[in-house]
Amino acid sequence: MRKPGGLLLSLALVAPFAHAQALGAPQAATAEARPPAYDVVTIRLDKSSDPGNLDIDVSDDIFSAKNISVKGLLQEAYGIKEDLISGIPGPIESAHFDVEAKIVDPDPKALEHLSERQRGAMLLPVIEERFHLQAHTETRTLPVYELVVTKSGQKFKPAGEHQGSSGIGLHNEALTATDIAMADFASFLEGQVHRTVVDKTGLAGKYDFTMRFARTNAEVSAADDSPSIFTAVEERLGLKLQPAKGPVETLVVDHIEMPSEN
Repeated sequence: MRKPGGLLLSLALVAPFAHAQALGAPQAATAEARPPAYDVVTIRLDKSSDPGNLDIDVSDDIFSAKNISVKGLLQEAYGIKEDLISGIPGPIESAHFDVEAKIVDPDPKALEHLSERQRGAMLLPVIEERFHLQAHTETRTLPVYELVVTKSGQKFKPAGEHQGSSGIGLHNEALTATDIAMADFASFLEGQVHRTVVDKTGLAGKYDFTMRFARTNAEVSAADDSPSIFTAVEERLGLKLQPAKGPVETLVVDHIEMPSEN
């Protein structure tokens, strides 16, 4: 089960965004590993007055989203950030939906070993059928950030022995990283700086570290003395988000329609 804005961002949730540059389409499943399909789908326009009040709940046989945009659905289906999706007409882009999708008679064995990416890809047939989606990927040269080690060197140590799950815990302005690779940290940073982050640290292995930074979103009011994410990464970790340009895989919507409600 997952709800945005939670305090723990596990690696399983971060991973779908780690390789957005090379997403193509959702990974094709073999006949043996084809993800199950949702049997019953309900889509309605969300009439709430708060477009930021997004709620996503995912379990083995159910996908439920309240107040989700088309870009949000495509982000779930393709594993690509909303910032890299273009071509959606204004009225459809600004609309928000309540989506309920369910597998009527789920096969527990078929669902047991699905990855987060496969679960997300289960939404694509729904979007294609109900929104009449046609889309393609396109590589563009766009601004990115390169995550590099500063001249003074890294200020954190390799991960110790851990018996619990690895991931990034985020509570208000305090971040705790446990047993994570730099590629996964770069993926997390993408959600904070709203730009593709390329890991160029050259640091192999996994690491533990903590830091504080100001989060400027509607959920959290950052403390006045918390540094920006850029300052925190440099001063606390000995890393730097260095502006650059590079090839980024984007999703271009060629055709999409408002769905009929049911």
